[in-house]
Amino acid sequence: MKFNKKVFTAMRTAASKLQKDNAGTATEKIQQMMHSLMPAALAGNVSGPLTMPGINSAAKVKADNTGAANGFVPDLLARLSHPGPVDGLPFELPAFTPKSDAQEDDRALAPGKFLADSYTNQAGTRAYKLYVPTAYHGQALPLVVMLHGCTQSPDDFAAGTRWNAIAEEKPCLVLYPAQAQSANGSKCWNWFNAIDQQRGQGEPSILAGMTQEIITNYHADAAQVYVAGLSAGGAMAVILGTTYPELYAAVGIHSGLPYAAAHDLPSAFAAMKGTASPPVDKRLKAIPIIVFHGDRDSTVHPINGDHILSQSISPHAEVQISKGQIVAGHGYTQRVYGGADGKVMAEHWLVHGAGHAWSGGSSRGSYTDGKGPDASQEMMRFFATQSKPTN
Repeated sequence: MKFNKKVFTAMRTAASKLQKDNAGTATEKIQQMMHSLMPAALAGNVSGPLTMPGINSAAKVKADNTGAANGFVPDLLARLSHPGPVDGLPFELPAFTPKSDAQEDDRALAPGKFLADSYTNQAGTRAYKLYVPTAYHGQALPLVVMLHGCTQSPDDFAAGTRWNAIAEEKPCLVLYPAQAQSANGSKCWNWFNAIDQQRGQGEPSILAGMTQEIITNYHADAAQVYVAGLSAGGAMAVILGTTYPELYAAVGIHSGLPYAAAHDLPSAFAAMKGTASPPVDKRLKAIPIIVFHGDRDSTVHPINGDHILSQSISPHAEVQISKGQIVAGHGYTQRVYGGADGKVMAEHWLVHGAGHAWSGGSSRGSYTDGKGPDASQEMMRFFATQSKPTN
């Protein structure tokens, strides 16, 4: 579905009507409004990434415009009727069925312990999986926090990114927090909610607290703690790097969005589509970052990668540009940004021909593209060059 200004206005009007009318009256009025807007809202690429739940093809849209409008209204009311987390952003992602031998293959590549637990603070509870490599015997290892994308799980994300196998090659602990479906119906991290972009509140407080608990319980090296994520997880990784700069030494973002890119559902759509103005006066406090994005990503526009870089690096930073080609795969452009001291502070990898998927990932997990450069290996390489000063 192509969202224009009329639809954004309708969504905001819906919130206003909820405050003035009862739910039944508001529903009737909004249905009338959406019926009148539906032809305009469905113009263009109706099967694009910003479709509403239940609208999956042009044929279905043409056959059931009335049903789509009626179905949209109660969903919209549910999203706007309370100040809590939005019940899932309407990403349209292809169906995915993991290979039946995925778990067996993963155990062979990563024979360490994959532990399940949870963390609770005043903001809520989140489950997690923790990979402990076979080389761990109580020594201080680096810790990498991996935030999955919408509809994914820790097991799925671990399989697709192959970070457990990397942890065996280059010993580190890997933490995979799990978004609760009760917090977001699509299991997206709530990067677009104001409360979930603040230090000491919402999901950032949960994830930072979980990170600190793992550091304490497993004696991880506090100077080498990193966070990375895909899509909504990438956006939340940016939030963590911004709100807890003393905790994370570097941030990896794949197909994500900049800090403060949105504050509600309409602004989230605009940011994902690439039509929103870049956030101003919001910076990553010079935390080292590595960004991956496919230039054919139709779910999160690749301009968001540029916006992330603009938040993190000085406009006077020196940049080195190189191009490469994966054999029988995608080409890419790599930009490396250095500070005045010559130290690399940021990298930007634009993968040509890639969509909304983890570059170089395994088909054992969802939303991966094995034809691109290996984002996991490149992030690990980058992380290994970054650490917090020790006192």
